[in-house]
Amino acid sequence: MRASLGGVAAGVLSAPVAAQAHRRTTVFVAGDSTAATYATADLPRAGWGQALPAFLRRDVAVVNGALSGASSKSFADLGRLDLILDAIRPGDTLLVSFGHNDEKIEDPARGTDPWTTFQDYLRLYLDGARAAEAHPILVTPVERRRFRADGTPYLSHGEYPDAMRALAEQTRTPLIDLTALSFALWSELGPEPTKDCFLWLDAGESPNYPDGVADNTHFQAHGAIEVARLVVAGGCTIPGRDQRALHDPSVPDDVLTWPATRPAES
Repeated sequence: MRASLGGVAAGVLSAPVAAQAHRRTTVFVAGDSTAATYATADLPRAGWGQALPAFLRRDVAVVNGALSGASSKSFADLGRLDLILDAIRPGDTLLVSFGHNDEKIEDPARGTDPWTTFQDYLRLYLDGARAAEAHPILVTPVERRRFRADGTPYLSHGEYPDAMRALAEQTRTPLIDLTALSFALWSELGPEPTKDCFLWLDAGESPNYPDGVADNTHFQAHGAIEVARLVVAGGCTIPGRDQRALHDPSVPDDVLTWPATRPAES
């Protein structure tokens, strides 16, 4: 896999990148670790926001602001939403995907209630994007790898996807139901093949994970690519969708680029 050379890269939220991005229509991503862009030290870990450019034409830029560990609340409280709203321009698109860390209700900095504070915070993203004449799209949280002993999958996000679906309907906001789309994909693949999508590595398989890893939430490159495919295929209002790439079943892992540092945490 290529880390620093070649491939496609999602831009990061700095002033120079934002300025360059606005020579083209831009897709911004507000989200958590499942969408974030990862560094060479994390390879082959990758987020779906990092893989979005693989399915968009080159005349559309991606600025991935997704932050590991973020909830809809903490992302806004830390000023990350303000960074996006300062950079976003009329005609741009904002993908908003939270839920994983909103579920951590024991953490007052991140936890939200699905039917009250979760929806309240999400409205900040929708209202901010619309005030800038940009186009928000809600993206329900991607499902984790969860299988019972008999191999049947089960959902893990409780009422958060339903709360986001209801908010989308109330506010007439386009919705990509990534929870349902990813659950269908993991169900089709089954317990063993899904390990090739999630960050499952044997000891010695990667120098970045010498003892191996069994992560049922985050993705390696192949999984990030396939989830990005679901997002773009499910988002008919996302600009610059590359239909040829979307229908290519063998997009290689090395289409991705890993920067030297995690951009959202630098």
